[in-house]
Amino acid sequence: MENMIDTSSGSSFVPVEPFEIIVFGGTGDLARRKLLPALYHRYCDGQISDDSRIIGVSRSDYTRSEYHDLITKCYHEFSDDVSFDQNLWSKFLELVYYVKIDVLDNDNWKVLKNNLSSSNELIRIFYLAMPPSMFSKICVKLDKVGLVNEKSRVVLEKPLGTDYESALKINEGVGQVFDENNTYRIDHYLGKETVQNLLVLRFGNILLEPLWSNQAIDYVQITAAESIGVEGRGAYYDNAGALRDMVQNHLLQLLCLTAMEAPASLEADDVRAEKIKVLKALKHITLEDVNQNTVRGQYIGGNKENNIFSDYLTDVGSKESSTETYVAIKAEIENWRWAGVPIYLRTGKRMSSRRSEIVIQFKPVPHSIFGDTPVKPNKLVIRLQPDEAVKLWFEVKEPGAGGMRLKTLPLNLSYADNFTVRYPDAYERLLMDVVRGNLSLFMCRGEVESAWQWVDGILNAWRLSDTSIDKYNAGTEGPDKANDMLSKSNHLWS
Repeated sequence: MENMIDTSSGSSFVPVEPFEIIVFGGTGDLARRKLLPALYHRYCDGQISDDSRIIGVSRSDYTRSEYHDLITKCYHEFSDDVSFDQNLWSKFLELVYYVKIDVLDNDNWKVLKNNLSSSNELIRIFYLAMPPSMFSKICVKLDKVGLVNEKSRVVLEKPLGTDYESALKINEGVGQVFDENNTYRIDHYLGKETVQNLLVLRFGNILLEPLWSNQAIDYVQITAAESIGVEGRGAYYDNAGALRDMVQNHLLQLLCLTAMEAPASLEADDVRAEKIKVLKALKHITLEDVNQNTVRGQYIGGNKENNIFSDYLTDVGSKESSTETYVAIKAEIENWRWAGVPIYLRTGKRMSSRRSEIVIQFKPVPHSIFGDTPVKPNKLVIRLQPDEAVKLWFEVKEPGAGGMRLKTLPLNLSYADNFTVRYPDAYERLLMDVVRGNLSLFMCRGEVESAWQWVDGILNAWRLSDTSIDKYNAGTEGPDKANDMLSKSNHLWS
């Protein structure tokens, strides 16, 4: 099995075996904006051969030509590809087919079977870009019409359920058809370059690993902030909220990679085992401490740089809602490495900017020899998006006469400045890993269920305590109460 870290150099990409990928929800937002453009870019770089096939599936009434027109329009609308090649796009479309199926209808699944290859040697991937309530049903129907073989794989989009019980039911349903080794639970954050680089920084540099514990680290922050609102996802989002939508998957996965022990290798089972240990060591947030260790927020209207934002209730078309669009959590990992180190998780919509980052705040020097001159603690910032970068902040002497003046400056590893070649985005890498059979960047069943058990504790505590929703203006950093939560420990959001 291939390593979790992509070791390919320069602009050289290793071709994958021929495959056919069937995208359920083929006319949906994810397929049009992410999946099909990702497959096109891999085709342009020579990773996908001309004998592979891409089949979009939905209940919309499109011909193959109309489907081509739809995805072409969407590509130009949402992509900033300045090097677009019409000839390559036309060749790519020769691989793309469309099948109309209502997945709730039991009578038309043979239409899909007739459009797939009869060869059992071809890798067959079923990508379920559908609501999670449909996952088990689709898998069972695929099995009944004989479309699942030893080389078949299924990709499950997040969120995998709405709580532990629903996730357990989905995993059991899918598991009746697909073995665990053929099930790919996708979280696109795990395909980002800087997320993978986190493991290299920790376990490939002796400089950092000895400091990576409560002996040198004061606290950790993991932020996934969005400047947009619900953007047409109101019906889904109002039944989910920020905790289910972002914390249970994205933020907890980043926490695992930040806090895990060194795995025995980069094989999938070794990496997953260490991540599960972190999830099981998370201290559960209870009714007694939920108000001290969590903050819930919901955005109201705001004005930033002449942009006027509507409030959440308007965006979801509701008169009232207790759904959180912002959540901040003070988490703790109960093990020897991290005991006593607060790990702050934060995510929200309609915040001041779009960014995802991990901040490692080191402890201050034990004694300053510089008199009244303040000495700021070192800080490591791992920026996932936008402008992927790693910055390590140091104290240095400011040049010139007139005494000792300190200045805080970063050592800056900017991906844009240091790597001139275009590197694949998250979905490009993850899709190729599915074809290769590399499970390292995908969540196993145990990770998903352990994450839900921790999140369920917060949801239950919120419900029992009737925790209030703190309002915050769109375009800001969230509720003031989130700042208060950190200030009690003399900490600040970065």
